[in-house]
Amino acid sequence: MERTPPPVTVLGLGAMGRALAGALLDAGHPTTVWNRTPGKAGALAARGAAQARDPAAAIAASDRTIACLLDYASVDAVLGAAGDALAGRTVVNLTNGAPAQARATGAWISERGARYVDGGIMAIPPMIGQRGALILYSGDESAYAAAEPALAVLARPVFLGADPGLAPLHDLALLSGMYGMFAGATHAVELLASAGVAAEPFTSDLLKPWLEAMMAGLPLAADAAESNAAMQVAGLENMLAASREQGVDDGLHGHLESSLHVLRAAA
Repeated sequence: MERTPPPVTVLGLGAMGRALAGALLDAGHPTTVWNRTPGKAGALAARGAAQARDPAAAIAASDRTIACLLDYASVDAVLGAAGDALAGRTVVNLTNGAPAQARATGAWISERGARYVDGGIMAIPPMIGQRGALILYSGDESAYAAAEPALAVLARPVFLGADPGLAPLHDLALLSGMYGMFAGATHAVELLASAGVAAEPFTSDLLKPWLEAMMAGLPLAADAAESNAAMQVAGLENMLAASREQGVDDGLHGHLESSLHVLRAAA
C-alpha cells in the first residue's frame, strides 16, 4: 500500500509561495498554508490545502514548515508569533537574504527547540516543480535529509553544508553572475545603439551564440584571466575608451570598471 506523503506547511503566499504549495499538493502532500494578508489561499484551498488561522496553527499542522516571505525580518516576526509551536519542528526558510541573517535566524530557531534549514531558490515561480528549477540548501543536515523527498518535488535540491549562511551566499553569488551578464549584454546593445545599430539581429545572431560559447569555457576562466591578465587589461581599457567616446552611460559599463580593477591587480 502506498504511503501518503508527509504533511508540509507553507508560510507566505506570494507568487513563489503559491507555486511551492501548488507543487506540494500536486505531489500528494497534505498542505497547510498561511498568509498574513487574507484572500490569497482561495485557489489552493479549492485544490485541497488547509488554511491555518495563524502561524502557530500552521506550524503545528506539520513537522516541516517552509517559509517564503518578503525578508528575514518578516520571517522572524511570523515565527516569533508561533510561540511554543516551533519546538520539535523543522523550519525550511526559502526567503532571500544575506548569510549573516540566515545564521542569526538559524540560531534563534535552534534556541526554541526547532531545526533550521536555509535555502536559496534559483528559479522563477512557473519553474517550480519543473525540470531546470534548482534550490540550494544549508543548515541542519539531518533535518534536510528527512525533508529532502518533499523538497525534491519543488526543484532539484542541492545541499551545501551545515553553515546556514552557505545557501544564501551561493544564491547571491549566482545572482551576481546573472546580473553581471545582463549588465554586459545591456552595455553591448547600448554600445551599438550609440552608432545607430539595431539590437536585432545582433543579439540573436552574434551576442547570444558568443555568450553561450564563452560559458562553455567558464571553468577555465579564472586561470585564463591570471595567465592573460595584461592582455585582458588592454582589452577592457579599449572597451571603456570606446564606451566613453560613444557617449554610453557610465552606469552601463560599471561592470567593466570592476573587472579592470581585478585584472590590474593580477597583471
